[in-house]
Amino acid sequence: MGIYSRLKNKETKLAVIGLGYVGLPIALEFAKTMKVVGFDINQKRVDMMRNNIDPSEELDSSDFMGCDIHFTADINDLKDVSFFVVAVPTPIDKHNLPDLTPLIGASKTVAQVLKKGDYVVYESTVYPGCTEDDCIPVLEEISGLKFKTDFKVGYSPERINPGDKTHTLTNVIKVVSGCCEESLNEIAQVYETVVKVGVHRASSIKVAEAAKIIENTQRDVNIALVNELSIIFNKMGINTYDVLEASGTKWNFLKFFPGLVGGHCIGVDPYYLTYKAKEFGYHAQIISSGRFVNDSMGAYVAKQTVKKIIKAGKNISESKVLVMGATFKEDVSDIRNSKVADVVNEFISFGANVDVVDPYASAEEIKHEYGFSLSPSVSNNYDAIVVAVSHREYISLDEKYFESISAPNGVLVDLKGIYRGKINRLIYWSL
Repeated sequence: MGIYSRLKNKETKLAVIGLGYVGLPIALEFAKTMKVVGFDINQKRVDMMRNNIDPSEELDSSDFMGCDIHFTADINDLKDVSFFVVAVPTPIDKHNLPDLTPLIGASKTVAQVLKKGDYVVYESTVYPGCTEDDCIPVLEEISGLKFKTDFKVGYSPERINPGDKTHTLTNVIKVVSGCCEESLNEIAQVYETVVKVGVHRASSIKVAEAAKIIENTQRDVNIALVNELSIIFNKMGINTYDVLEASGTKWNFLKFFPGLVGGHCIGVDPYYLTYKAKEFGYHAQIISSGRFVNDSMGAYVAKQTVKKIIKAGKNISESKVLVMGATFKEDVSDIRNSKVADVVNEFISFGANVDVVDPYASAEEIKHEYGFSLSPSVSNNYDAIVVAVSHREYISLDEKYFESISAPNGVLVDLKGIYRGKINRLIYWSL
């Protein structure tokens, strides 16, 4: 009997290793039809999930209902598991190089309980070859088992989009791959139980890894192009959003918009690909250039704002600046790799007094990750206000509100073009 049938009949268990934005939704979906162990090394997060609380604030308590799942931080609870899904973060370090520490750590955990006949499927975004070159050797060395002969491995890249209630796990086609034909069929059947729209069977693990990493690399390069255009158009005195609106009337124009490119995917994944390309002696020029442009946008926004403050006749070191929004995207609490921090730090380097507010971000996490504090409330007499993230709470704000918290000759910087055509009295600028 194959692994899929055993899971379906609840004769064995499936475990998800890493219960963040990606892992927890997958674990709960599988737990609707299978016995699941949800494993995370953070006991505090485990305790929250045992009380039907999503630490990432993406899921409601109702999403935990009717699920056959045991949350744990104890490796002993993984001993009777036969199908492991690894969904841990794959960040970059301060040098923009891949940091495989969480991935290798998760592989070591699985290897300690791996048995003959078990399956391991990786979902973490990696460069092509990582699963076979970096992870499988760890599984073999620690378990003492032989790859393919004793255990099977697959790769099925995550496609979770934080804050997106439309494109969810169950209604987005899932790419799956296996180390052989048998494993591919078994892994595909397992995922088909939760992904209602079906799966795409990639021809190899490397193909599945590559497919995932270019999804975000493609977006990154396209956004970089628009960001560069916005810099050019700013010098020409042209509003970028007006240009995009006009160009967008053509049927095949790709609608990308300027902005800060952060988060754990688009701002990270291209670096995995350029890193691996260098191993093959190739410098990825377009991808690297796109990363340079997007990584520079935070400082660019701050400098343009500083220029406008000075032009308004004010001393920047005596100026007050309000930054609205600190998360990496709208309507989520996720602050990982938020480029708003670059904006804030650039203002601070000029000597400005900066207040940062956000209705979703954790003040404790912001302080720990970026070193600055969130203000408990909005003050007044701001010389510049930067609306950096288009949270729903900010969409309906009008010029009267911004005037009420601005100093004379106040500057409003609207990174997302939310208030385009609606600001007449304040000094207005957008990308």
